[in-house]
Amino acid sequence: SDSAQSDSAQSLELQLRSQHPTAEGSPRFHRGTRTETWTPETTAVIICDMWDSHHCVNAVRRVGELAPRIDGFAKELRGRGVTIIHAPSSCMAHYQGHPARVRAQNMPTAGNLPADIQSWCDRIPSEEAAAYPVDQSAGGEDDDPEEHRLWVERLAASGRDAGAPWRAQCAPITIDGQRDFISDSGLEIWSVLESKQIRNVMLVGVHTNMCVLGRPFGLRRLSAAGKNVVLVRDLTDTMIDPAAWPFANHFTGTDLIIAHIERYVCPTISSDQVLNHGIHAGGEFRFSGDRRTRLAMLIAEDEYKTETTLPAFAAKHLSQAFAVTVAYGSETQREKIVGIEELSSADALLVSVRRRPLAEKDLQLVRQFVAAGKPVIGIRTASHAFSLRNQEPEVGQAAWPEFDAEVWGGNYSNHYSNDLPSTIQPVASAREHPILAAAGMTSSFVPSGSLYKAAPLLPGSQVLIQGRVAGQASEPVAWTFIRNDGGRSFYTSLGHPGDFESVEFEALLSAGIHWACGLQPPSQADVQSQNLRYANGRGKQRK
Repeated sequence: SDSAQSDSAQSLELQLRSQHPTAEGSPRFHRGTRTETWTPETTAVIICDMWDSHHCVNAVRRVGELAPRIDGFAKELRGRGVTIIHAPSSCMAHYQGHPARVRAQNMPTAGNLPADIQSWCDRIPSEEAAAYPVDQSAGGEDDDPEEHRLWVERLAASGRDAGAPWRAQCAPITIDGQRDFISDSGLEIWSVLESKQIRNVMLVGVHTNMCVLGRPFGLRRLSAAGKNVVLVRDLTDTMIDPAAWPFANHFTGTDLIIAHIERYVCPTISSDQVLNHGIHAGGEFRFSGDRRTRLAMLIAEDEYKTETTLPAFAAKHLSQAFAVTVAYGSETQREKIVGIEELSSADALLVSVRRRPLAEKDLQLVRQFVAAGKPVIGIRTASHAFSLRNQEPEVGQAAWPEFDAEVWGGNYSNHYSNDLPSTIQPVASAREHPILAAAGMTSSFVPSGSLYKAAPLLPGSQVLIQGRVAGQASEPVAWTFIRNDGGRSFYTSLGHPGDFESVEFEALLSAGIHWACGLQPPSQADVQSQNLRYANGRGKQRK
């Protein structure tokens, strides 16, 4: 019927993203999505604390950048029949007599009020076993101190309380007096949801790690009360100071909070699932200040524990310049790397995979990524990532035996026995290369694992480090390669767990990743300093 077609056109087809342990009890998580169809009449958007001012001037700037996108999101959904609730906390006096405020106040109190619906929520039972990913104990401001001083002066001059200068919701977000609601009360907002029989709730606004999670109408409270609640992950921002643990880029801090939410609180969606047309076309919203390189790590090997060492390395040494996503090999389907679809939006790829033919469509994603000329980095078993030894892949799976030659310029044939010690050292003619210069590796180094046989390399490669077993010819251990597609590759056969205990190796890997992506590599001293700072700061991590 015509009405059925109309309902179908108005329905919301959403991809809800969440994270689940790679295996029972695992500290690692697969990221996946499921499709849900929501009807507008049973859906609401809550706009949390998008205030007209803030004590942190950088927060004000990000709210100003985010507000037009939130306004467009709300307008689109309002037009489809979704309920819009504006929740600028502590600003109700400003809206006295406003039709949207009166509408919320006049809503009959629901008979099924959840316990504590009027109070802040610091955590819910599902979070009890989780370590909170950031230290926000100092408030999370990321202002330059001098600029913050001037901002406080500005607030005082305008007659605002410098500690809590908000008075209303920011002007760019439209409030429809005929349909919307205004409230900062958990009781009122719950009563609105129940009166209108709303099951599905989207949260947008700020700040993710504080108000969006903790308010009486926030993610924790609504999730615990049984609402089908999601965070719109690209329409939010955090209060996180990069000078506090884990010493990450501000936007990496936001990603850490979003990951925590996806694991322990509720799923997330992105605004482009609703807004992907006109001025809002082009994917998820991204702050102009977020210039991080998007690095996808594929980790699927059973020999060297890189599923543990690489994420820990990334947390310490890549959290400033990179937005890192990790896709782990499935524990039950050897041909599957869960989340490999992340490659479609990645800028760079790091491979730590061992002899894993993939489903044909998944290996094609890797081929397309490489063919686009993007940076590729490899560690240890990446030389034989997608090939089998003397056998063919199963039906429906695909191997890439030429991956070593085509992507790394390598010629892996085997490795020396584990009980044969080797030494490695920089190649004298390559000492001025940006990777070696930054890594600060100037003398011989004893690796933890066996020496790989990778010679001879193809033209277009430059050996940076070579290794030798007594009485045998030297072998390349770390090198760069310019591929046929023009892309930069960096590969090292190092990567044994013991190697990650060496600052020389961490500095080498960090420098190689930065170089491949066209970024200035940090020095070995920087790497060492970050190790110490990270270790000392972790003691403040909230359990």
